Amino acid sequence: MFFIMASCSIKKHIPEDELLYRGGEVNIETDSIIAEEEQLQDELEAILRPEPNTKFLGVYPGLYYYYINQREKPGFINKWLYEKIGEEPIYASDVKTYEVDDIIINRLENHGFFYSSSASTLDKNEDDKIAKAMYSVSIKQPYTLASYQLDSLQEPIYTSIQRSVNRSEFKKGLRFDLDFLKTERQRIDHHLKSKGYYNFNSDFLIFEADTTRYSSRQFDLYLRLKSGVPKKSLVPYRVEQINIFSNYDIENDSITNDTIRFNNKNFIETESYFNPKDLDPFITLKEGDFYNPRASRNTARRLSTIGTYKYVNIQYEEKDSLLTDSTAVLHANIYLSPLNKRSLKAELQAVTKSNSFAGPALEFSYSNRNLFKGGEIFSLSTNLGYEFQMGTDSDEPSASSTSIGIKGEILFPKVLFPFKISDSFFDYSIPKTKTSLSIDYLNRSDLYRLLSGTAEFGYVWNENKYTTHELNPISINYNNLIKTTPEFDIILEDNPFLQESFDQEFIAGLNYSFIYNEMVDVNKTHQIYVNTTVDIAGNVVSLFGKDNSDSKTETFLGLEYAQYAKLDVDFRYHFNFSNDQKIATRLFAGYGLPYGNSELMPYIKQYYSGGPNSIRAFRIRSLGPGTYEGVDDGTYNDFVDQTGNIRLEANLEYRFPLFSFFKGALFTDAGNVWNSKENDALPGGKISSDFMQQLGIGVGVGIRVDVQGFVIRFDFAAPLHDPTLKDGERWDFQYDETRFNFAIGYPF
Repeated sequence: MFFIMASCSIKKHIPEDELLYRGGEVNIETDSIIAEEEQLQDELEAILRPEPNTKFLGVYPGLYYYYINQREKPGFINKWLYEKIGEEPIYASDVKTYEVDDIIINRLENHGFFYSSSASTLDKNEDDKIAKAMYSVSIKQPYTLASYQLDSLQEPIYTSIQRSVNRSEFKKGLRFDLDFLKTERQRIDHHLKSKGYYNFNSDFLIFEADTTRYSSRQFDLYLRLKSGVPKKSLVPYRVEQINIFSNYDIENDSITNDTIRFNNKNFIETESYFNPKDLDPFITLKEGDFYNPRASRNTARRLSTIGTYKYVNIQYEEKDSLLTDSTAVLHANIYLSPLNKRSLKAELQAVTKSNSFAGPALEFSYSNRNLFKGGEIFSLSTNLGYEFQMGTDSDEPSASSTSIGIKGEILFPKVLFPFKISDSFFDYSIPKTKTSLSIDYLNRSDLYRLLSGTAEFGYVWNENKYTTHELNPISINYNNLIKTTPEFDIILEDNPFLQESFDQEFIAGLNYSFIYNEMVDVNKTHQIYVNTTVDIAGNVVSLFGKDNSDSKTETFLGLEYAQYAKLDVDFRYHFNFSNDQKIATRLFAGYGLPYGNSELMPYIKQYYSGGPNSIRAFRIRSLGPGTYEGVDDGTYNDFVDQTGNIRLEANLEYRFPLFSFFKGALFTDAGNVWNSKENDALPGGKISSDFMQQLGIGVGVGIRVDVQGFVIRFDFAAPLHDPTLKDGERWDFQYDETRFNFAIGYPF
């Protein structure tokens, strides 16, 4: 209906003396063969102005709402739509074709097509009330390069520029192109900066073309310096002195400071704040080296990653008194402004989950950002939470849980390793060593009490702007059911799968993650994110395992240990297009393989599906495995989370702005978990060839409050395909089963 209305309504609103402009077309005629002629035509058509009104599926939605809003009372919805997609009409009278002709000729000359011409006409259709601009372009044979050379200059800059010219891509036969000349100037400037020419500027370079020697449209290209270039721009600078102010405060910069000389650098501070030997590896500048902006950027980036400083400022001081005809001198001053060393935070939270559990949580955290005066970040956090299940009938057993936890972590901004690793081995950034220890207590009412502990030791480092590695060679988990109720004992007795999962109390192994993240470039149109994680446990422990007389498994320190390998791949692609709109996609695949001492994956290492960051139309941990329906008989059996050792998920989301900080979303999710082996306690949970027919699929809408990257998310989703239903009945849009999800941050 809209398209019919829009198509019929536009024409009648066009004024009688006007025609709607429908863009332009370029027709090229040449007197010689031109390489990449189609690309040239596309470029010329891209510079045609003005751009016509947007047309979509044969209609003009932007114009439609423009004309609707010319009414006296257009209505709130029409006003809002006009603000989002409305466009003012572009008429033929707005087109100045003679100005566009000049732009076309100028662009052709920039590409070496001199003495070309352009003639334009307006092709009018009075019946349809439209007009189109036609440009006939006659292109002459382009000028090509015969030779490229550098004019004589004074030393030492002549030799430096000549080396760069020798590596130039300007070769004989290259077509004249103004953009190439600009790029060449920038390339030479970049080369000179890396060789110490601190005060040089690309604007000092000028090209001259000489065609007098040739009659066949060729030219000689000469590179020289403009007149009046300052002397200090023509000599390289050496860094004579490096001064590091490790606890700089602009308000106290006149206070007398102590200077410590270490590794040919001056460490200046009002008090002993940061050990020079620990700070030195982050500084890639060296006394005696020529100035190099890359070394400055690397130093600033490495210092910023320590986590101790809020500002890193590198300033160079020129020593004009030491300027000669061949060299000059710089002093590098590195000002480091620390963050507050200690911080204490208390946070009261109201927690609500998609499995109907809700309750308050209290968290305290303390941090010290320079624990041993080497940039070590120590954090200690404690949490206390209580949750209860809402919406249960009075005759159903109540379910609640109390949790208490404490976690300590130290992040060292260096590699702690038995053998010395050269600082130059990690060019982009220095790895950090991470150690952590946590203990958690969970009391699930009338079911069990669980005590768990985790210890990790590992490294994290950035290989470049996009790539991050995280390796934890030591990862230990301990879980112990310290008390169970008779009701829970019955659950374990009826579900050997769950029983065996809890029996594996000790998990010791290593894990590695590779992350490639283009999301850091917020202005990039196409963004890719890949996170691959490998988790292996039990292999080293198995060398010291002892047979368990009560079962076929082995134990370590009296505890049954787990042995498995697990691989996850999380792939995301974002397509950012006009008006802050985005198509976000995600594909997740994971597989866990128990072997050796384990028949099943440990309970805490199994996959689950459903919830605010997964398949949003299903409760968290309630989907799968496979076609398993779960238990909902009003007993404690319905508490059991539904998990598996295989997981597949796919998500598609369209995100768009609404108004102010509010953004909207339309999304669809699909996925499930499976087991690689049949389990009598979870019928239908084994993966099979028709696993695609067992996907849980949901669709929904969302509203997000996005304030400078902090996102509060509200999603409403309903099942579209439910694998727990009988085959043939699974496709059913259950809008009456819409589920509300509340979360912080985007799901992917």
